[in-house]
Amino acid sequence: MNDASPRLLIPTLSAVNFIVGMGAFLTIGLIEPIADDFGVTDAQSGALLTSYAVIYAVLSPLLVSLTGTIGRRRVLALGLAILGISALLSALAPSLLVLHISRGLAAMGAGLVTPVSAAVATMLTAPERRARTIAAVFAGLTIAQAVGIPVGGWVAYTFGWRYAFAILAALSLPALVLLWRIVPAGLSFVPVSLRDLGRILGDLPTMGAILFTATFLCSIFLLYTYFAPLLAADMGFGRDGITLTLFIFGLGAIVGNVTGGTFSDRIGASRTLTILTALQIVTLPLYSFLPLPAPLLLAYTFVWSVIGWSFGAAQQVRLVTLDPARAPVLLSLNAACIYLGAAAGSSIGGLVISRASVSALGIAAALVMVAALAHLILSNRATVRRARP
Repeated sequence: MNDASPRLLIPTLSAVNFIVGMGAFLTIGLIEPIADDFGVTDAQSGALLTSYAVIYAVLSPLLVSLTGTIGRRRVLALGLAILGISALLSALAPSLLVLHISRGLAAMGAGLVTPVSAAVATMLTAPERRARTIAAVFAGLTIAQAVGIPVGGWVAYTFGWRYAFAILAALSLPALVLLWRIVPAGLSFVPVSLRDLGRILGDLPTMGAILFTATFLCSIFLLYTYFAPLLAADMGFGRDGITLTLFIFGLGAIVGNVTGGTFSDRIGASRTLTILTALQIVTLPLYSFLPLPAPLLLAYTFVWSVIGWSFGAAQQVRLVTLDPARAPVLLSLNAACIYLGAAAGSSIGGLVISRASVSALGIAAALVMVAALAHLILSNRATVRRARP
Protein backbone atom coordinates (compact mmCIF):
# COMPACT_ATOMS: atom_id res chain seq x y z
CA MET A 1 0.00 0.00 0.00
CA ASN A 2 1.48 3.37 -0.97
CA ASP A 3 1.64 6.39 1.31
CA ALA A 4 -1.44 8.01 -0.22
CA SER A 5 -3.65 4.98 0.24
CA PRO A 6 -4.73 5.54 3.87
CA ARG A 7 -5.90 9.07 3.07
CA LEU A 8 -7.54 8.04 -0.19
CA LEU A 9 -9.22 4.82 0.97
CA ILE A 10 -12.48 6.35 2.19
CA PRO A 11 -12.80 8.74 -0.81
CA THR A 12 -12.17 5.77 -3.11
CA LEU A 13 -14.87 3.67 -1.46
CA SER A 14 -17.18 6.66 -1.74
CA ALA A 15 -16.41 6.99 -5.47
CA VAL A 16 -17.14 3.31 -6.00
CA ASN A 17 -20.46 3.69 -4.19
CA PHE A 18 -21.29 6.57 -6.53
CA ILE A 19 -21.20 4.05 -9.39
CA VAL A 20 -23.31 1.64 -7.33
CA GLY A 21 -25.85 4.33 -6.46
CA MET A 22 -26.16 5.54 -10.02
CA GLY A 23 -26.54 1.98 -11.26
CA ALA A 24 -29.12 1.10 -8.63
CA PHE A 25 -31.48 4.04 -9.00
CA LEU A 26 -30.82 5.28 -12.52
CA THR A 27 -34.12 3.83 -13.72
CA ILE A 28 -36.05 6.28 -11.50
CA GLY A 29 -35.23 9.07 -13.96
CA LEU A 30 -35.74 6.78 -16.97
CA ILE A 31 -39.20 5.35 -16.25
CA GLU A 32 -41.09 7.33 -18.89
CA PRO A 33 -38.46 7.08 -21.69
CA ILE A 34 -38.13 3.30 -21.19
CA ALA A 35 -41.93 2.91 -21.07
CA ASP A 36 -42.32 4.88 -24.30
CA ASP A 37 -39.57 2.93 -26.05
CA PHE A 38 -40.95 -0.51 -25.22
CA GLY A 39 -44.62 0.47 -25.34
CA VAL A 40 -45.39 -0.40 -21.70
CA THR A 41 -46.94 1.46 -18.76
CA ASP A 42 -45.02 3.51 -16.20
CA ALA A 43 -45.78 0.84 -13.59
CA GLN A 44 -44.30 -1.88 -15.81
CA SER A 45 -41.21 0.24 -16.42
CA GLY A 46 -40.93 0.99 -12.68
CA ALA A 47 -40.85 -2.76 -12.05
CA LEU A 48 -37.21 -2.65 -13.22
CA LEU A 49 -36.35 -1.22 -9.81
CA THR A 50 -38.42 -3.95 -8.17
CA SER A 51 -36.60 -6.80 -9.94
CA TYR A 52 -33.20 -5.22 -9.20
CA ALA A 53 -34.13 -4.81 -5.56
CA VAL A 54 -35.46 -8.34 -5.10
CA ILE A 55 -32.35 -9.93 -6.63
CA TYR A 56 -30.10 -7.73 -4.51
CA ALA A 57 -32.02 -8.54 -1.34
CA VAL A 58 -31.88 -12.30 -1.96
CA LEU A 59 -28.32 -12.65 -3.26
CA SER A 60 -26.26 -10.00 -1.46
CA PRO A 61 -26.09 -11.75 1.94
CA LEU A 62 -25.33 -15.07 0.24
CA LEU A 63 -22.60 -13.59 -1.96
CA VAL A 64 -20.96 -11.78 0.96
CA SER A 65 -20.96 -14.98 3.01
CA LEU A 66 -19.60 -17.12 0.16
CA THR A 67 -16.75 -14.65 -0.48
CA GLY A 68 -15.96 -14.11 3.21
CA THR A 69 -12.48 -15.68 3.00
CA ILE A 70 -11.40 -13.75 -0.13
CA GLY A 71 -9.40 -10.52 0.12
CA ARG A 72 -11.60 -7.45 0.24
CA ARG A 73 -9.94 -5.77 -2.75
CA ARG A 74 -10.68 -8.73 -4.99
CA VAL A 75 -14.31 -8.90 -3.88
CA LEU A 76 -14.81 -5.17 -4.45
CA ALA A 77 -13.16 -5.34 -7.88
CA LEU A 78 -15.28 -8.33 -8.90
CA GLY A 79 -18.50 -6.60 -7.86
CA LEU A 80 -17.63 -3.39 -9.71
CA ALA A 81 -16.61 -5.27 -12.86
CA ILE A 82 -19.94 -7.12 -12.87
CA LEU A 83 -21.74 -3.80 -12.44
CA GLY A 84 -19.92 -2.25 -15.41
CA ILE A 85 -20.65 -5.21 -17.69
CA SER A 86 -24.30 -5.15 -16.71
CA ALA A 87 -24.55 -1.45 -17.55
CA LEU A 88 -23.23 -2.17 -21.05
CA LEU A 89 -25.74 -4.98 -21.47
CA SER A 90 -28.53 -2.64 -20.32
CA ALA A 91 -27.53 -0.08 -22.94
CA LEU A 92 -27.82 -2.76 -25.65
CA ALA A 93 -30.96 -4.51 -24.31
CA PRO A 94 -33.36 -5.30 -27.20
CA SER A 95 -36.36 -5.93 -24.94
CA LEU A 96 -37.71 -5.19 -21.48
CA LEU A 97 -37.03 -8.81 -20.47
CA VAL A 98 -33.35 -8.54 -21.37
CA LEU A 99 -33.21 -5.25 -19.50
CA HIS A 100 -34.62 -6.99 -16.41
CA ILE A 101 -31.93 -9.67 -16.73
CA SER A 102 -29.11 -7.13 -17.05
CA ARG A 103 -30.47 -5.22 -14.05
CA GLY A 104 -30.42 -8.45 -12.07
CA LEU A 105 -26.75 -8.86 -12.96
CA ALA A 106 -26.14 -5.30 -11.78
CA ALA A 107 -27.78 -6.15 -8.47
CA MET A 108 -25.34 -9.04 -7.98
CA GLY A 109 -22.36 -6.72 -8.47
CA ALA A 110 -23.74 -4.04 -6.20
CA GLY A 111 -24.59 -6.71 -3.63
CA LEU A 112 -20.89 -7.32 -3.19
CA VAL A 113 -19.62 -3.75 -3.33
CA THR A 114 -21.86 -1.88 -0.90
CA PRO A 115 -21.74 -4.13 2.21
CA VAL A 116 -18.04 -4.96 1.80
CA SER A 117 -17.08 -1.28 1.47
CA ALA A 118 -19.15 -0.48 4.57
CA ALA A 119 -17.51 -3.29 6.53
CA VAL A 120 -14.02 -2.12 5.54
CA ALA A 121 -14.79 1.43 6.67
CA THR A 122 -16.37 0.24 9.92
CA MET A 123 -13.55 -2.04 10.97
CA LEU A 124 -10.82 0.51 10.25
CA THR A 125 -12.48 3.31 12.23
CA ALA A 126 -12.60 4.09 15.95
CA PRO A 127 -16.09 3.49 17.45
CA GLU A 128 -16.67 7.17 18.26
CA ARG A 129 -16.21 8.12 14.58
CA ARG A 130 -17.96 5.22 12.88
CA ALA A 131 -21.17 7.04 11.98
CA ARG A 132 -19.32 9.87 10.28
CA THR A 133 -16.98 7.47 8.46
CA ILE A 134 -19.87 5.35 7.20
CA ALA A 135 -21.59 8.56 6.11
CA ALA A 136 -18.45 9.48 4.15
CA VAL A 137 -18.36 6.11 2.41
CA PHE A 138 -22.04 6.33 1.54
CA ALA A 139 -21.68 9.91 0.38
CA GLY A 140 -21.08 8.36 -3.03
CA LEU A 141 -24.58 6.90 -3.00
CA THR A 142 -26.10 10.23 -2.07
CA ILE A 143 -23.99 12.16 -4.61
CA ALA A 144 -25.36 9.75 -7.19
CA GLN A 145 -28.80 10.94 -6.10
CA ALA A 146 -27.72 14.57 -6.53
CA VAL A 147 -25.79 14.30 -9.79
CA GLY A 148 -25.91 10.87 -11.39
CA ILE A 149 -29.67 10.28 -11.42
CA PRO A 150 -30.73 13.79 -12.60
CA VAL A 151 -28.01 13.84 -15.27
CA GLY A 152 -29.00 10.34 -16.34
CA GLY A 153 -32.62 11.44 -16.58
CA TRP A 154 -31.67 14.52 -18.62
CA VAL A 155 -29.60 12.37 -20.98
CA ALA A 156 -32.49 9.91 -21.32
CA TYR A 157 -35.03 12.62 -22.16
CA THR A 158 -32.60 14.33 -24.55
CA PHE A 159 -30.70 11.55 -26.33
CA GLY A 160 -32.36 8.32 -25.21
CA TRP A 161 -32.24 6.13 -22.12
CA ARG A 162 -29.60 3.80 -23.59
CA TYR A 163 -27.01 6.57 -23.47
CA ALA A 164 -27.54 6.91 -19.73
CA PHE A 165 -26.53 3.27 -19.21
CA ALA A 166 -23.60 3.71 -21.62
CA ILE A 167 -22.29 6.57 -19.47
CA LEU A 168 -22.55 4.35 -16.39
CA ALA A 169 -20.56 1.61 -18.14
CA ALA A 170 -17.89 4.12 -19.14
CA LEU A 171 -17.55 5.42 -15.57
CA SER A 172 -17.08 1.91 -14.19
CA LEU A 173 -13.68 1.35 -15.82
CA PRO A 174 -11.73 4.26 -14.22
CA ALA A 175 -13.46 3.53 -10.91
CA LEU A 176 -12.24 -0.07 -11.11
CA VAL A 177 -8.66 1.07 -11.79
CA LEU A 178 -8.81 3.52 -8.88
CA LEU A 179 -10.16 0.88 -6.53
CA TRP A 180 -7.45 -1.63 -7.46
CA ARG A 181 -4.69 0.93 -6.90
CA ILE A 182 -5.92 2.38 -3.60
CA VAL A 183 -7.50 -0.48 -1.66
CA PRO A 184 -4.64 -2.51 -0.12
CA ALA A 185 -4.11 -6.08 -1.25
CA GLY A 186 -4.77 -8.85 1.24
CA LEU A 187 -7.11 -6.78 3.37
CA SER A 188 -9.37 -9.19 5.25
CA PHE A 189 -11.19 -9.53 8.55
CA VAL A 190 -12.61 -12.41 10.54
CA PRO A 191 -14.14 -14.65 7.86
CA VAL A 192 -17.91 -14.80 7.71
CA SER A 193 -19.79 -17.86 6.54
CA LEU A 194 -23.21 -19.19 5.70
CA ARG A 195 -23.37 -20.42 9.30
CA ASP A 196 -22.94 -16.81 10.51
CA LEU A 197 -25.71 -15.77 8.15
CA GLY A 198 -27.96 -18.52 9.47
CA ARG A 199 -27.37 -17.52 13.08
CA ILE A 200 -28.32 -13.92 12.41
CA LEU A 201 -31.39 -14.91 10.41
CA GLY A 202 -32.53 -16.93 13.43
CA ASP A 203 -31.90 -14.07 15.89
CA LEU A 204 -35.32 -12.39 16.07
CA PRO A 205 -34.33 -9.16 17.90
CA THR A 206 -31.42 -8.59 15.52
CA MET A 207 -33.50 -9.36 12.44
CA GLY A 208 -36.21 -7.04 13.74
CA ALA A 209 -33.65 -4.25 13.93
CA ILE A 210 -32.33 -5.00 10.43
CA LEU A 211 -35.79 -5.18 8.86
CA PHE A 212 -36.59 -1.66 10.06
CA THR A 213 -34.46 -0.53 7.11
CA ALA A 214 -36.97 -2.17 4.76
CA THR A 215 -40.07 -0.65 6.35
CA PHE A 216 -38.57 2.86 6.48
CA LEU A 217 -37.37 2.78 2.87
CA CYS A 218 -40.55 1.13 1.64
CA SER A 219 -42.29 4.38 2.46
CA ILE A 220 -39.61 6.51 0.77
CA PHE A 221 -39.52 4.50 -2.46
CA LEU A 222 -43.29 4.18 -2.66
CA LEU A 223 -43.21 7.86 -3.58
CA TYR A 224 -39.70 8.34 -4.99
CA THR A 225 -39.87 5.55 -7.60
CA TYR A 226 -42.74 7.35 -9.32
CA PHE A 227 -41.60 10.88 -8.53
CA ALA A 228 -41.06 11.77 -12.20
CA PRO A 229 -44.57 10.67 -13.31
CA LEU A 230 -46.03 12.49 -10.28
CA LEU A 231 -44.22 15.71 -11.19
CA ALA A 232 -45.32 15.39 -14.82
CA ALA A 233 -48.96 14.73 -13.95
CA ASP A 234 -49.58 17.09 -11.02
CA MET A 235 -46.99 19.84 -11.60
CA GLY A 236 -46.91 19.78 -15.40
CA PHE A 237 -43.13 19.38 -15.35
CA GLY A 238 -41.20 18.25 -18.41
CA ARG A 239 -37.58 17.23 -18.80
CA ASP A 240 -36.02 20.31 -17.21
CA GLY A 241 -38.45 20.56 -14.29
CA ILE A 242 -38.08 16.87 -13.44
CA THR A 243 -34.28 17.05 -13.73
CA LEU A 244 -34.12 20.10 -11.46
CA THR A 245 -36.38 18.52 -8.83
CA LEU A 246 -34.37 15.30 -8.81
CA PHE A 247 -31.20 17.40 -8.48
CA ILE A 248 -32.65 19.26 -5.48
CA PHE A 249 -33.65 15.93 -3.95
CA GLY A 250 -30.09 14.75 -4.45
CA LEU A 251 -28.63 17.82 -2.74
CA GLY A 252 -30.88 17.11 0.21
CA ALA A 253 -29.59 13.54 0.24
CA ILE A 254 -26.00 14.78 0.55
CA VAL A 255 -26.88 17.09 3.43
CA GLY A 256 -28.95 14.36 5.09
CA ASN A 257 -26.14 11.84 4.83
CA VAL A 258 -23.81 14.13 6.78
CA THR A 259 -26.50 15.28 9.20
CA GLY A 260 -27.56 11.75 10.09
CA GLY A 261 -24.03 10.68 10.95
CA THR A 262 -23.39 13.77 13.06
CA PHE A 263 -26.63 13.51 15.04
CA SER A 264 -26.16 9.79 15.57
CA ASP A 265 -22.73 10.35 17.09
CA ARG A 266 -24.14 13.07 19.36
CA ILE A 267 -27.57 11.87 20.51
CA GLY A 268 -27.48 8.16 19.69
CA ALA A 269 -28.65 6.10 16.73
CA SER A 270 -32.05 4.99 18.07
CA ARG A 271 -33.10 8.49 19.13
CA THR A 272 -32.03 9.88 15.76
CA LEU A 273 -34.07 7.26 13.90
CA THR A 274 -37.18 7.91 16.00
CA ILE A 275 -37.06 11.63 15.26
CA LEU A 276 -36.50 11.08 11.54
CA THR A 277 -39.39 8.62 11.24
CA ALA A 278 -41.80 10.97 13.00
CA LEU A 279 -40.75 13.87 10.75
CA GLN A 280 -41.35 11.74 7.65
CA ILE A 281 -44.93 11.02 8.77
CA VAL A 282 -45.58 14.76 8.87
CA THR A 283 -43.76 15.53 5.60
CA LEU A 284 -45.01 12.93 3.10
CA PRO A 285 -48.77 13.69 2.82
CA LEU A 286 -48.21 17.06 1.10
CA TYR A 287 -47.26 15.26 -2.12
CA SER A 288 -50.89 14.17 -2.44
CA PHE A 289 -51.97 17.82 -2.62
CA LEU A 290 -50.02 19.12 -5.60
CA PRO A 291 -49.72 21.43 -7.47
CA LEU A 292 -47.71 23.93 -5.45
CA PRO A 293 -45.71 26.94 -6.58
CA ALA A 294 -42.52 25.52 -8.09
CA PRO A 295 -40.10 27.25 -5.67
CA LEU A 296 -42.09 25.99 -2.68
CA LEU A 297 -42.13 22.44 -4.07
CA LEU A 298 -38.36 22.52 -4.60
CA ALA A 299 -37.72 23.77 -1.05
CA TYR A 300 -40.08 21.20 0.40
CA THR A 301 -38.48 18.39 -1.60
CA PHE A 302 -35.07 19.42 -0.28
CA VAL A 303 -36.35 19.18 3.31
CA TRP A 304 -38.03 15.82 2.66
CA SER A 305 -34.79 14.45 1.21
CA VAL A 306 -32.65 15.72 4.11
CA ILE A 307 -34.95 13.97 6.59
CA GLY A 308 -35.13 10.74 4.60
CA TRP A 309 -31.43 10.35 3.84
CA SER A 310 -30.30 11.14 7.38
CA PHE A 311 -31.43 7.59 8.07
CA GLY A 312 -28.58 5.49 6.66
CA ALA A 313 -25.59 6.14 8.92
CA ALA A 314 -27.70 6.04 12.10
CA GLN A 315 -29.24 2.68 11.21
CA GLN A 316 -25.89 1.12 10.31
CA VAL A 317 -24.26 2.24 13.56
CA ARG A 318 -27.27 0.86 15.46
CA LEU A 319 -26.78 -2.53 13.79
CA VAL A 320 -23.00 -2.73 14.15
CA THR A 321 -23.38 -1.99 17.86
CA LEU A 322 -25.62 -5.04 18.25
CA ASP A 323 -22.94 -7.51 17.08
CA PRO A 324 -19.58 -5.95 16.07
CA ALA A 325 -17.94 -9.33 15.37
CA ARG A 326 -20.43 -10.13 12.61
CA ALA A 327 -20.63 -6.61 11.17
CA PRO A 328 -20.06 -7.70 7.53
CA VAL A 329 -23.09 -10.01 7.61
CA LEU A 330 -25.21 -7.44 9.45
CA LEU A 331 -24.33 -4.75 6.93
CA SER A 332 -24.95 -7.11 4.04
CA LEU A 333 -28.41 -7.93 5.38
CA ASN A 334 -29.00 -4.23 5.98
CA ALA A 335 -28.03 -3.44 2.39
CA ALA A 336 -30.34 -6.22 1.25
CA CYS A 337 -33.14 -4.61 3.24
CA ILE A 338 -32.49 -1.29 1.49
CA TYR A 339 -33.46 -2.98 -1.73
CA LEU A 340 -36.16 -5.07 -0.14
CA GLY A 341 -37.71 -1.79 0.96
CA ALA A 342 -37.21 -0.34 -2.52
CA ALA A 343 -38.86 -3.41 -4.07
CA ALA A 344 -41.82 -3.29 -1.71
CA GLY A 345 -42.19 0.47 -2.08
CA SER A 346 -42.06 0.42 -5.89
CA SER A 347 -44.54 -2.47 -5.98
CA ILE A 348 -46.98 -0.79 -3.60
CA GLY A 349 -46.56 2.47 -5.48
CA GLY A 350 -47.44 0.71 -8.73
CA LEU A 351 -50.59 -0.69 -7.10
CA VAL A 352 -51.54 2.75 -5.76
CA ILE A 353 -51.20 4.24 -9.24
CA SER A 354 -53.22 1.47 -10.90
CA ARG A 355 -55.95 1.31 -8.24
CA ALA A 356 -56.19 5.01 -7.35
CA SER A 357 -53.92 7.63 -8.98
CA VAL A 358 -50.41 9.00 -8.89
CA SER A 359 -51.72 11.76 -6.60
CA ALA A 360 -52.42 9.23 -3.82
CA LEU A 361 -48.74 8.33 -3.40
CA GLY A 362 -47.98 10.87 -0.66
CA ILE A 363 -50.73 9.71 1.69
CA ALA A 364 -49.94 6.05 1.02
CA ALA A 365 -46.25 6.66 1.83
CA ALA A 366 -47.17 8.39 5.10
CA LEU A 367 -49.31 5.43 6.17
CA VAL A 368 -46.41 3.04 5.55
CA MET A 369 -44.15 5.34 7.59
CA VAL A 370 -46.57 5.06 10.54
CA ALA A 371 -46.02 1.30 10.37
CA ALA A 372 -42.26 1.94 10.27
CA LEU A 373 -42.45 3.97 13.48
CA ALA A 374 -44.32 1.16 15.22
CA HIS A 375 -41.69 -1.28 13.93
CA LEU A 376 -38.86 0.87 15.34
CA ILE A 377 -40.47 1.17 18.77
CA LEU A 378 -41.06 -2.59 19.04
CA SER A 379 -37.57 -3.37 17.75
CA ASN A 380 -35.90 -1.05 20.27
CA ARG A 381 -37.85 -2.66 23.12
CA ALA A 382 -36.80 -6.15 21.98
CA THR A 383 -33.10 -5.31 21.83
CA VAL A 384 -33.21 -3.54 25.21
CA ARG A 385 -34.90 -6.56 26.84
CA ARG A 386 -32.26 -8.90 25.45
CA ALA A 387 -29.41 -6.67 26.67
CA ARG A 388 -30.67 -6.77 30.29
CA PRO A 389 -28.77 -9.21 32.54
